[in-house]
Amino acid sequence: MKKKIGLLLMLFALVVLAACGSADATSDVKKSDSTNESQGKSAKEEEHRIVNTTVALVEITDVLGIDLVGVPTTYKDLPERYDGLPEVGLAMEPDMELILSLKPTDVLTVTTLTEYVEEKFTQTNTPATYIDLESVEGMYEGILHLGEKYDREEKAEEIVNGFKEKMIEIEEKVKDEEPPTVLILFGVPGSYLVATEDSYVGDLVRRAGGVNAVDAEGYEYIAANTENLQQSNPDVILRMAHGMPEEVVEMFDKDFKENDIWKHFKAVQNNLVYDLEETRFGSTANLALTEAMEELVEMLYPDLAN
Repeated sequence: MKKKIGLLLMLFALVVLAACGSADATSDVKKSDSTNESQGKSAKEEEHRIVNTTVALVEITDVLGIDLVGVPTTYKDLPERYDGLPEVGLAMEPDMELILSLKPTDVLTVTTLTEYVEEKFTQTNTPATYIDLESVEGMYEGILHLGEKYDREEKAEEIVNGFKEKMIEIEEKVKDEEPPTVLILFGVPGSYLVATEDSYVGDLVRRAGGVNAVDAEGYEYIAANTENLQQSNPDVILRMAHGMPEEVVEMFDKDFKENDIWKHFKAVQNNLVYDLEETRFGSTANLALTEAMEELVEMLYPDLAN
């Protein structure tokens, strides 16, 4: 688990509650097998009753063709496959009474939420699988793991290979370009943080050839200090709006207008400030990966888009 500052973690938690999907810093898929498996039976030999607690993972189980018995409570639209299923609460605050009533053989969650949900799952002897969606590679591993666990290996490999081929194509396109310095602001209602290379969008920027304006190894997000950030003088500023996107964009616009220091940033002077659309640029990896990368390349290298 990456080091986190208490205040930053609380702010990040607000985003998780709103988006109902996130991930952790580890690259391994953490597994907790069901009691059936502990009795010597493979999960594939049992009737699967899977509860999924995050939106990003719901989208993954959908493309893998995996049925569920419960889905997260969210303002976002879920795949039609899961219409009418019981909603089991927010990703960070699952309704354990309802989940237990569904008699799950597996509950899917993400590793960033471990410290919030693991105790609940352990105390109720609830089988859970934790998937890392904090990076592109983590998502690949998570898809392959679910494919193997639920007899969807071929489909999982097809999905991952498709992503890899497209990512190679995109990365090849920018390999000879001058690397831009990029500042990533992660906004939640009322405040914002700075996203490092260890965050998901930071990983995308790195893959697109960009250089993160902040160096904070071991942290996904750090506190924002405009005076310090100005010293990095980024070529491009990316603004992530989460939780309540419209409200956060308004917050960013107000701060950039009223805080005089922003006008000294090269990115602001050159009109290279972009608001990232939430469904493509989530706080965790998701299936909009290639669309996000293609859009990101246009932002970092405007000459390529012309």
